[in-house]
Amino acid sequence: MRAARLIKMVLLLQSRPSMTAGELARELEVSERTVARDVLSLSEAGVPVYADRGRAGGYRLVGGYRTRLTGLGRSEAEALFLSGVPCALREMGLADAASAARLKVSAALLPELRDAASGAAQRFHLDAPGWYQEPETPALLPAVADAVWDDRRLTVRYARKDTEVRRELEPYGLVLKAGVWYLAARVDGSCRVYRVDRFVAAEAGAERFRRDEEFDLPAFWAERAAEFARSLLREEVVLRLSSRGVLQLPYVTERAAAREAIAGAEAAGGPDEDGLLTVTLAVESADVAYSQLLALGPEGEVLAPAGLRERFAAAARRTAALYG
Repeated sequence: MRAARLIKMVLLLQSRPSMTAGELARELEVSERTVARDVLSLSEAGVPVYADRGRAGGYRLVGGYRTRLTGLGRSEAEALFLSGVPCALREMGLADAASAARLKVSAALLPELRDAASGAAQRFHLDAPGWYQEPETPALLPAVADAVWDDRRLTVRYARKDTEVRRELEPYGLVLKAGVWYLAARVDGSCRVYRVDRFVAAEAGAERFRRDEEFDLPAFWAERAAEFARSLLREEVVLRLSSRGVLQLPYVTERAAAREAIAGAEAAGGPDEDGLLTVTLAVESADVAYSQLLALGPEGEVLAPAGLRERFAAAARRTAALYG
């Protein structure tokens, strides 16, 4: 543990002109007294660490000293490619590996390029969870992630309705979608998708599986996500939309379904003489359509089915009563 800390201290000093004892203590998560002892140990080992005295003082390496301890380990290299997704790294237990990898890369760069990492971090940031959602990390995510990295067979139990189901999986990849983690895994010869937060147990075995080298996780996810979205749209609603309603529809309901409905209506003849466009929209259910289409307000009129139209008429009467 101490040896790793000393190496990290050298890499930190190599990547910056100088650092104060307080800065080193925060980076290394130790006390300033421990920093002083570690600096002494490095000096005794032949690493030329120099201490500048005074208020603006600190520690620096003398004479352009550079360590060769910058080779990336496998976990560090893999984590580096995920370094733009800090929340995902943290939830999978890879934050320390990513930090070490960034330090090693920074230490290997020329001095004039060492601000590249901080410059990029200040200009681009990914915040994965959706708005108004408190992200929750599945307790078993690190264990599942380890199995994915090592290509190890995974035995899981997951909640399905009122029962628990046991499966032997070949875990191919993890996907973070709107703050929810999904596992793409092969079982019984086909690839399926599981929500990690529904796992109640997950244990990786010693046996590794042979990964299909042609498997493409982004392509697989895009196809399954599109299939899932289409599978939910089991009912249809007929709407009459104003020009503003046409613009708003993709933002209040499933976007692809909205665009398909609008394109179909425009191809069939377009708006009527009053500038209103009648569309047939695929929806998940009448209840979901009710909650979504209320956002259109007076810019959309439900024509069918009759039961849903009556619900909107009743809502309109209640709203009119509230506003006099």
